[in-house]
Order: sequence, then structure tokens, then C-alpha cells
Amino acid sequence: MSSWILKSIPPHDWFICLDINPYFDHEHEPEQIFEEGFTRPLPLKERDVVVTIFFNGDPEHPEFHVESPDDLTKEEISQANDTLARILGTDLDLRPLYDQAENDSVLGPKLTEYYGLKRMARGTLLEDIIYRIVQMQLSHKPTAKKMAFKMREAYGTHLTHNGKTLPAWPRPYQLAKADPAQIRKMGPTLRKGEYLVGLAQDILAGDVDMEWLDRVAGPQEFYDSISSVRGIGPTSAQDLMLFRERTDAVFPSNTKKGEEKGLRKWIILSYGGDPADTSDKQFQEMISNWQGYEAAAIEFLFVDYMIGRKKRD
Repeated sequence: MSSWILKSIPPHDWFICLDINPYFDHEHEPEQIFEEGFTRPLPLKERDVVVTIFFNGDPEHPEFHVESPDDLTKEEISQANDTLARILGTDLDLRPLYDQAENDSVLGPKLTEYYGLKRMARGTLLEDIIYRIVQMQLSHKPTAKKMAFKMREAYGTHLTHNGKTLPAWPRPYQLAKADPAQIRKMGPTLRKGEYLVGLAQDILAGDVDMEWLDRVAGPQEFYDSISSVRGIGPTSAQDLMLFRERTDAVFPSNTKKGEEKGLRKWIILSYGGDPADTSDKQFQEMISNWQGYEAAAIEFLFVDYMIGRKKRD
């Protein structure tokens, strides 16, 4: 067994995330995580392991206590921390955003209400892409999570936690051997299965560089490159950009019938603008207080929307 402490850049209040169901997978019950910890498979370079994460509840001195039933080497703990930083956002420094957007009419109140919020992501960009493609055009997200879990059971490494099997997310070499027709039997469409298998094969062939996309590419480079991947359109490319270990992002124009769509439309409406009559210059002025922290800023609006909807339901 291994255990260690992972520190986060303050402010960080991870407990806010427990109200946001899309951050978690099929096996998770967010309301139980507060006491039982957040358990998930973690991909290391040579193997997958199970970890359980506990937050200390202190936004100004945030720390995560991490436990694994496996005996990890120092190098493996370092690898685990790199992946956990992506999942939890521990290395994201949002302090400048609080200063520069304090008086922003839309964002300012959200920064106060959700002080310490940092987005959660999955362990790798491929995990995020798998989930994104599976859940496309599905209005019932628990069903999408169950489909993704079935794919993990079929193609991921089987781990054990508390006497039960916990499947890891499939790696490219595992997913590349899958049959799209078999994926169809798990719920996703045949075309979605073709997208996922094709992507895994392209990664193995070196045609898609996931490391460069996730850690090196600038926001516009990422958007342009990921949009060229079969099965990932403008909306998915925009969303995937927000889960990287970067605070910045771009919101490319995506008009249909003369009106902006997607996140850009949502931002314009949030600032009282007209999606059918807002120039790029006007849009950039709206988000001028977000500069360099666009990915982090939009998450405050998203969390506010999700929590508001949860209260209404």
C-alpha cells in the first residue's frame, strides 16, 4: 500500500466539484465521496492502478491525501501526481483571475460565490475524448456514463477495489483492436465506435500526437488540430480545450443562420448581447477581464448553471 500528500495551488475548494455530476463517472456517487473519498483507476506509464483521494477541506491550504493498495515506486508516485494534477487541477493558478475579474459584471459574483473552484478533468485527453464522443447527442447523461463504463469493462485493464472489479479506461493499443460492431452492442452508435477505434489506430500510427495536443499546443492550435480528428466537431473541440492543464482558451465563432452557437453564444447572452449581432471586437471586449484565463472563467459560469439547475430540479 502507498499513501502520500498532493498539494494544490490555492485557492482550491474541491468540495464544490461534488455538485457537478458531469465531472464523475458511472461508478461514482458524489454524495458519498465526501466521507468515502474519490476512487478511480489511474493510468501510469507502465500500468494502471487504483487510487482513493481525500480532500482536506481547506481552500487556502488545499491538500489531497492519496492512497493506493499497490506498492508504488517514487517514480510511479511522481507519474500519479502528474495525472492527478490534470484530474484535479492542482497546478492551475487562478489567483490573477480573481484580481483582474473582481469587478466584472458577470464573472465577478461567480468568483465570490464559488471561491476556490477548479475544473475537474479525466486522467488523459483520450479519456475525455472517449467520454465526449460516447455522450454526443445523448440527452440522458447517466446512460452515456454507463455506456462508457461498459467500454472500459470490455477493453480496459481490470483492477480490483474492495473486492469488486474496477475497469480502467482503455489505452490506445487496447481500443485499436476493438470491433466497432461490438461497441455498438454496448450502446454507442456504430459510427461512434468507428470514430473511437480509428482515433486509437491513428494515435498508434503517430498520426495524432495526444501529448502535444494536451500539453504543448496553444488554444487555437489545439482547436484547429482536434477539429480535424474524425468524430470531433467544433462543439466537441471547444469543450475538450477546457479540460487541459491550461487556464487559457479561445472561443471561435461558430455561426448558423447568422447567429452564434455554442459557448460563444452563451457568453454573449450572459453579458446581455445579441448572438445575431455581436462583432468579434465586441465579443473580445465582453471577455476582456478573462484574458489568459478563458478556460477557467467559463467553468465558473458552467458550475453556476449546473448548480442552479440542480436547485430547480
